[in-house]
Amino acid sequence: MTISAFTLDGGTHFANTLSTMRMLMKRVLLLLFLGYAGAALAAQTLETKPDEVVFEKFHPAKAPQPSRLLLKKGDRLAICGDSITEQKQYSRIMETYLTVCVPELSLSVRQYGWGGETASGFLARMTNDCLRFKPTIATTCYGMNDHGYRAYEEGIGKKYREKQTAIVEAFKAHGARVVLGSPGCVSHKPEPLNLNLCELRNIDIDIAEREEVGFADVFWPMLTAEVTARQKYATNYNIAGGDGVHPGGAGHLVMAYAFLKAFGLSGDLGTFTYDFETGKAQVSKGHQVLSAKEGEFTVKSTRYPFCAKGDFASDNSIRSGATLVPFNKDLNRMTLIVKNGKAKSYKVTWGLESRIYSSQQLQNGVNLTEDYGLNPFWDAFRKVDEAVAAKQQYETKQIKQIFHDLRDGKYKSEADVKDKDMKDIFALRNEQGNFDMKEIERATEKQRQPLVEAVQTAFVPVTHTIRLTPEE
Repeated sequence: MTISAFTLDGGTHFANTLSTMRMLMKRVLLLLFLGYAGAALAAQTLETKPDEVVFEKFHPAKAPQPSRLLLKKGDRLAICGDSITEQKQYSRIMETYLTVCVPELSLSVRQYGWGGETASGFLARMTNDCLRFKPTIATTCYGMNDHGYRAYEEGIGKKYREKQTAIVEAFKAHGARVVLGSPGCVSHKPEPLNLNLCELRNIDIDIAEREEVGFADVFWPMLTAEVTARQKYATNYNIAGGDGVHPGGAGHLVMAYAFLKAFGLSGDLGTFTYDFETGKAQVSKGHQVLSAKEGEFTVKSTRYPFCAKGDFASDNSIRSGATLVPFNKDLNRMTLIVKNGKAKSYKVTWGLESRIYSSQQLQNGVNLTEDYGLNPFWDAFRKVDEAVAAKQQYETKQIKQIFHDLRDGKYKSEADVKDKDMKDIFALRNEQGNFDMKEIERATEKQRQPLVEAVQTAFVPVTHTIRLTPEE
């Protein structure tokens, strides 16, 4: 009986052990399968990386794309960020573009750049400086200072997530839509800094998806553009500028591209069609045919292309930046189509420049803004752009010097104030020497208004002629 009992118990133990091993094996196989599936899924949700070894350590999440136009007619846009925003370059590109390329939207724009700022810093001042002007849509660009110029740590990511989320929720609570911009990249700095910034970018994507707001991918296009530029133009091409942090014109163009793309803009600024058979021209909305004759037509336009000229090889050139991302293809298309041409090719003269295209190219359509740097819109465009720059310059003074320096007592007496605009505001102090913010707001808005009107006044219709000459 003892032996029999031992045999039975041993058999049961063996059977249980075998069953347990089978279950463990199934679990291992399941985990392996899930791991493989998870890796495959992760691969599907990452950006496609260039083959260069410099990108091996980066794992950029796939950036969501806008499914519709986020802008609405009459929107009040707030452009918020740190010293890179305070440079007033990408914000200026954005405002000038929105003014002349999509005038039908009738947008108003303010920039709120503040040097050295983090997401925490903006969160602390956004009610006083930004929300008081009731923006209906806002862009943010933080992370450069938040990343601490060191390798990524969980504490950095946690704090950044918390503050960025709070900013988004504050805007939403005040009825504003949001496009959450990632930080940009750094140039000629240790690799861990860009890896850190990439982590913050991925956090921004997660926040944007959770909060159901827009996302502008600034980091990844800048990082990949720099590698392209160093292969194409110069090995010392720095997309993030000479100091490795503050971009020149090229980097700011890439930044503006990211935000304008995130708005869901179509980029279709006009189509000019000429038919040699009928001798007639047709144009799209925003343009009017004034005359047409054999191989030539004149158009009056109330919509401009975005104009950029400069050295292609310079990292301080906006035009150079436009070659590193598909700016002209995606956002800046003014298309010429020529039908029923009899010659094999034609010289197309537009303003002071001429280019030669085959009849087939012209029939398919050519993007004039891609090829003509000094186009007929340049002078008018420049005047609008300069007016935008002057307005944005005042907006920095309004917030940083008047709202803060004056109110916070940096100037003890009127004799300390040298700027006339600030002298006028300083005179608004009450008997106790304090300022009423409502009074400051009203007074500074009165000073800003002529600058707003100057932008509107500078934006005038442009008359231009396209001439088609057959090439032998």
